[in-house]
Amino acid sequence: MRRIAAVVLLAASALPAYAQITAYEGARLIVGDGRVVENGTLVVDGGRITQAASAPAGAKRVDLKGKTVMPMIIDCHVHLATTREGLLRDLKARAYWGVSAALSMGLDGFENLDVRKQALPGAARFFSAGRGITMPEAGRTTAPFWVTTAAEGRKAVDEDAARHVDIIKIWVDTRDGKYKKLGPDLYGPIIDEAHKRGLRVIAHLFDLEDAKGLVRAGVDAFAHGVRDKDIDDEFVAMFKAHPNLVLTPNLPERGVKVDLGWAKAGLSPEDFAKLEKTNVDDPKAQAFYGIQARNLARLNAAGARIILGTDGNRPWGPHEEMQDMVVAGMTPMQVIVAATRSGAEFLRIADAGTLEAGKSADFIVLDANPLDDITNTRRISQVVLRGAAVDRSQPVH
Repeated sequence: MRRIAAVVLLAASALPAYAQITAYEGARLIVGDGRVVENGTLVVDGGRITQAASAPAGAKRVDLKGKTVMPMIIDCHVHLATTREGLLRDLKARAYWGVSAALSMGLDGFENLDVRKQALPGAARFFSAGRGITMPEAGRTTAPFWVTTAAEGRKAVDEDAARHVDIIKIWVDTRDGKYKKLGPDLYGPIIDEAHKRGLRVIAHLFDLEDAKGLVRAGVDAFAHGVRDKDIDDEFVAMFKAHPNLVLTPNLPERGVKVDLGWAKAGLSPEDFAKLEKTNVDDPKAQAFYGIQARNLARLNAAGARIILGTDGNRPWGPHEEMQDMVVAGMTPMQVIVAATRSGAEFLRIADAGTLEAGKSADFIVLDANPLDDITNTRRISQVVLRGAAVDRSQPVH
């Protein structure tokens, strides 16, 4: 970690004294790219971060001495509500918890894709894989395309492409042996068609051998780590040979009882009670987490590109996932970079992910330093999204 004394964000020229300029002064700035600025000044003009060595004349000044500021979190694997009302609620709930953007992965349909173009006040940005692609899964959701031939797979990609989805999602999984999974004869043509259409492919997977086959077929990202066994040297070498390949660990529950008090204020009593009911020690879950944690640690040590994803629809989930990633062996800084800059790069959001000039003013003000303890990301004093404070007086249900 490279620390920079004084103020990072130096000005080439003076800023005009507009009323909408706010200078957040005296905080520790975790930039999002591995840098830390002690006693920094973050200047916001409207909804953008600008550069200044000190507060410009006429700016509103906010004293953040003793606080830590980091970019808002980007969650690259969620499953949001499919009704418009529910979707908007979910996006607002994510902003409440300090999440500025979320990629919904393959269960959305096409009805609400227009929401992606809207900058909704107090709501995270919406990204979507539209309809994912899988083999027939009788009894499960029909939101994804069910395909059985290469031609059907290519047609599904074409339909997603026509709606300008952000990525193609595929499932390569038997669902505990219940269904036949996409094989190379199907996912190969799907990946090929997606690439012809200028789209990337992210794969839900379980088994190591499937992961290897997907890499050989040119997959762009994994929506989960390998879950059936510890990875081997061959798979590590594959990641090293494909430096643009992206891993979303999506770690499972660690299977240990934890203090959930930090989440209580942001949840309804009913939701908190449900959370506490499952908050128990579970040796089986511990073993399942252990496999994936070791695999993450090994790929992280090998220099793999890692981003953050939580699966499901828990808006507070990134704070749990970040702790799980640190427990697995990543450093707090590595996890923060994965959850901010790397996520923005993956979603191709040019103006988010770091606290730098020209970026959207999306940041979290924390009462304690997450580099000392990653759970300090939960100690939220304030969330600023596109330059405006998010209303955190009441949780979003």
